Amino acid sequence: MIHRIVKMEFDPTKVEEFLSNFEENKSKIRAFGGCYKLQLLRGKDNTNIFFTYSYWVDETSLENYRNSELFKDVWAKTKVLFNAKPEAWSTEIISSQ
Repeated sequence: MIHRIVKMEFDPTKVEEFLSNFEENKSKIRAFGGCYKLQLLRGKDNTNIFFTYSYWVDETSLENYRNSELFKDVWAKTKVLFNAKPEAWSTEIISSQ
């Protein structure tokens, strides 16, 4: 299983626009083939910083999503709202309780 973490920092005046876009698309992303789970986290002290934390069956599923029209549409609406370059990591669990 692949866990994808994406850190996004938004212009504070654009946060509501981001949240609206996320709300509109979260079910579609969660239903995408190979997506096991999608979470949205918000910085406790920096409320214009968000993280998406998604769980994918495998690297192929993640790549299929990243090459999909759904991703292209969501990302096009999201990236114009940033005030810093996003960061992303693909991770896998090494140890868990």
